Amino acid sequence: MNWDNIKNWLFHPQTESAWLLQLFAVVFITLSINFFLKIVHARFAKSLTRTRTLWDDALWEALRGPVGWMIWVLGISISALVIPFEAGPVMLKWINKTRDISLVVIFTWFVFRFISAAEKNLLDQFVTEPKIADKYDPTTINAIAKLFRASVVITAVMAVLQTLNIDITGVIAFGGIGGLAVGLAAKDLLANFFGGLTIYLDRPFKVGDWIKSPDRSIEGSVEYIGWRQTRIRTFDQRPLYVPNAVFTSIAVENPSRMLNRRIYETIGVRYKDANKLPEIISKVKQMLQLHDEIDQNQTLIVNFNQFSPSSLDFFIYTFTKTTNWVFFHSVKQDVLMKTLNIIHSLGGDVAFPSSSLYVEKFPMKE
Repeated sequence: MNWDNIKNWLFHPQTESAWLLQLFAVVFITLSINFFLKIVHARFAKSLTRTRTLWDDALWEALRGPVGWMIWVLGISISALVIPFEAGPVMLKWINKTRDISLVVIFTWFVFRFISAAEKNLLDQFVTEPKIADKYDPTTINAIAKLFRASVVITAVMAVLQTLNIDITGVIAFGGIGGLAVGLAAKDLLANFFGGLTIYLDRPFKVGDWIKSPDRSIEGSVEYIGWRQTRIRTFDQRPLYVPNAVFTSIAVENPSRMLNRRIYETIGVRYKDANKLPEIISKVKQMLQLHDEIDQNQTLIVNFNQFSPSSLDFFIYTFTKTTNWVFFHSVKQDVLMKTLNIIHSLGGDVAFPSSSLYVEKFPMKE
């Protein structure tokens, strides 16, 4: 039996009851193909997870749902042609268009799943392989994924319009005029969109960074960067939603990218310990030079600074190796405690605000 005979048997039944057998055959074949594909998918999915390539995993996972639905759409469209009803040219035309639109939607769904799976696999690599952060960051991955999704949606809409015999050139022309009107009416929304685009391109910060602005009361950890707004988690655990347009007009400081943290402290000793001050300064400087957590490649200064009303002040100016905020304070505490011990070991003490009262003796009159 060749293909022409099979096609004649499917679409040109010889008896009135033959279409039932034909419908059963179409449904059975559809179910069998679906069942076979599920087995194949499950078997190959296990072997693909063992490979180091992320793209084959994403592609195979994206195919799982859409392929089954595509088979059902084709099976249902063939079944609609098998059932004997008075289907004129208009009905057949709409059956074909419905099938084509369904296939476009399924393909769009597949591409969406592939983009999402690839995005997830790449982001998961940051946990398993931290070294890849030198090549790309999560913010860039999210931005590229969003751009691809937007492109897929626009392409799918155009394909559906083309299937419905709607002139795309007219839609594009109308979209240009409508876009101008929408742009004027929604300038703030567009400003936020381009602000988000600027963040993605310039990358002044990324998800997970601690940022703050000296111009605005903005400080916290970046949780999410969208096209309209950025969500920041403040240090009191409150979510702060900032429109992206704000970041184009303010200064943003990114402490997460600092190379060191600075210790800058002024310490005052008593005036009566003035003769001990040079040795105190020398030993404090020596202590910092031997400290394991002080970066010796950065500026290190310990010098007498000024005569204060109640103390002789010297300052410590140095940088720690760590940028971790919690560990930095531990290092700073250690430096200050060792400084205090040096002052006490030399018989000195830290000054506190005080006043001295001098009483002058006058000669007694006889």
